[in-house]
Amino acid sequence: MRSGLLILLCSALLFITAVSGCSDQSQHNHEANSLYLTSTDTGIRTGGVKVISVNTPKGNFKVWTKSIGNNPKTRILLLNGGPGATHEYFECMESFLPAEEISFIYYDQLGCGNSDNPNDTALWDLARYVEEVEQVRKALNLDKNNFYLLGHSWGGILAMEYALKYQQNLKGLIISNMMSSCPDYGKYAENTLAPQMDPVVLDTIRQLEARKDFSNPRYMDLLMPNFYVKHICRIPLDKWPEPMTRSFSKMNQSLYVTMQGPSEFGISGKLVNWDRKADLPKIAVPTLTIGGKYDTMDPEHMKWMSQQVKKGSFLYCPEGSHMSMYDDQETYMKGIISFIRKAEGHD
Repeated sequence: MRSGLLILLCSALLFITAVSGCSDQSQHNHEANSLYLTSTDTGIRTGGVKVISVNTPKGNFKVWTKSIGNNPKTRILLLNGGPGATHEYFECMESFLPAEEISFIYYDQLGCGNSDNPNDTALWDLARYVEEVEQVRKALNLDKNNFYLLGHSWGGILAMEYALKYQQNLKGLIISNMMSSCPDYGKYAENTLAPQMDPVVLDTIRQLEARKDFSNPRYMDLLMPNFYVKHICRIPLDKWPEPMTRSFSKMNQSLYVTMQGPSEFGISGKLVNWDRKADLPKIAVPTLTIGGKYDTMDPEHMKWMSQQVKKGSFLYCPEGSHMSMYDDQETYMKGIISFIRKAEGHD
């Protein structure tokens, strides 16, 4: 009887301890989540929106930012692609990062989305954009103790350039779906992607490009089913994610054409000769490169990039294309979260 009573008492104690432990953990999680959701705005609250004045060779302009979450140790500044798209296609981050208490910041670069648009092509300049990012960093109180920079596509070029000049301010770097060489990108489009297209379709596209007839509806009619839905986003066109189509519909064509050229199918703008392959070993902060099997960018090149930087890792999205955050979403988001956790020393 005594031994039976002792067993019952021990079992009861174990149960109480377990419940208490779960309660303590639940309380901890609740408190952490409350801190993450607590606004740090002072004065009139704006939902995390902060409009920042940036100085340029043509005067001061306003750029738009919005912070989601309050984690003082982990803050990701998002650099959109295009060039000339908007922050909006990053809205999918809201379905993943808050649950991990990872803060992130939407940011429309000058000429994009909610920010000022000077309509001056002299300001569409890579070096100037690097200085703009640095001004935004200072205004948002980002530093080496909390500042992760994620650049997608053109934003990846900007992120690499920023890191090569200002990496002392970074905690980590994510280069998403962007190669470190535009000439190599052009070769990949010409030698790998183009041969995958129907020769008749490709010939018609080439003829339209040779005539610079990019406004011809036939041009996009051919590119959309034969290139965009295969290499930009592999989700059926009628189901393309609304944040992505909304962002693309607001593309600053002046900025896009000036920097990239008139088509995603290769490059011909100001960036045509941009190449940082030889400088990758100078990047010493933890760096993640991301590539998709069907990307417009060569995933093998992006894997190689991860081996050139000092502390690199590579995320391969086997179902992904250029917008892997949508067409291989689970792989993409889990990979980013895992990278952040490791950089934070949690994994």
